[in-house]
Amino acid sequence: MSEDEILFAVENGIATITLNRPKAMNALTLAQVEAMDPQLRRWATDDAVHAVVIQGTGEKAFCAGGDVVALHRAGQAKDEAYLARFYAEEYRLNRLIKTYPKPYVALLDGVVMGGGVGVSVHGSHRIATERTLFAMPETGIGMFPDVGGTYFLPRLPGKLGMYLGLTGARLRAADCVHAGVATHYVPANRLKDLLQALGEAETEAKTPDEMQQAVTVVLDMYGEEPGSAPLAKVQEQIDHCFAGDSVEDILARLDADGSEWAQQTRDTILAKSPTATKVAFRQIQVGAQVDFDRAMQIEYRLSQRFMKGPDFFEGVRALLVDKDNAPKWSPADLDAVAQEAVDAFFAPLEQGDLTVE
Repeated sequence: MSEDEILFAVENGIATITLNRPKAMNALTLAQVEAMDPQLRRWATDDAVHAVVIQGTGEKAFCAGGDVVALHRAGQAKDEAYLARFYAEEYRLNRLIKTYPKPYVALLDGVVMGGGVGVSVHGSHRIATERTLFAMPETGIGMFPDVGGTYFLPRLPGKLGMYLGLTGARLRAADCVHAGVATHYVPANRLKDLLQALGEAETEAKTPDEMQQAVTVVLDMYGEEPGSAPLAKVQEQIDHCFAGDSVEDILARLDADGSEWAQQTRDTILAKSPTATKVAFRQIQVGAQVDFDRAMQIEYRLSQRFMKGPDFFEGVRALLVDKDNAPKWSPADLDAVAQEAVDAFFAPLEQGDLTVE
């Protein structure tokens, strides 16, 4: 990693992390993850730091995901050690953010997907702008919605989590606030002033509770109404259709709904990896019953199993490498994905489960 791919700074009590790979949509690399973790731990015990802000360089993306092209190369090279290390370190970082003792403010300005979700959605404060485009599109590349999706997706209102996880639906700012993905909406041209105000407000805050309250007060002052949320108009349909007790049941409910939205949603699901779709369905069901640490252990099991299967590498090839947008899933149909095969993804790993601390 070149020194400027991730930037750390502290000013007026506010520590900033800047993901600085704009040409790659600030995609998250293993080197960046391994730099962030120890820096966050140092700031956690540094009295000069009252809050952490994470942002991306440029106007297009906060972070468009993990560096899946690097993962694809590692898979082709059969570099199992890299594949294990990438996910273990990424998931430990997600857990550190989830349990961080100080305010952690993510500026979701631009595209936020995959790995970018993992370093933002678990923070105490998440700021959407008019440029925010949020999604968990993993099933479309033969993967499952990871980076804590097991935990946060089933805790979104109604059945939004299942809907987002199976479809990869893209949310703008109003939908992010409606879903609880974002805590506030602030126009992009006010973010610089917001950071300055955070520094001024944090000067007198000392205890963790005081720090959290000071950040919330400033964000409430700068926050604006994002407008009506398109998701709210179909929330009732989502809650009904995605309450199905299987992927097939969800598809049947969408078919019975008969609306244009339902048909498009059904077609979207059917275009994804059948294996990833069935695993994601069970993942989100299970995730509603477990705590965060257990969720990350489950995700590590799933990640290592997907790295040994064909669909992730085929999905990345089709969408990001060759870009023919014509993945050949194996198996190709939902009916061919046996329950025993889904169960095997969740079984303990021979090499041992992830330790998250």
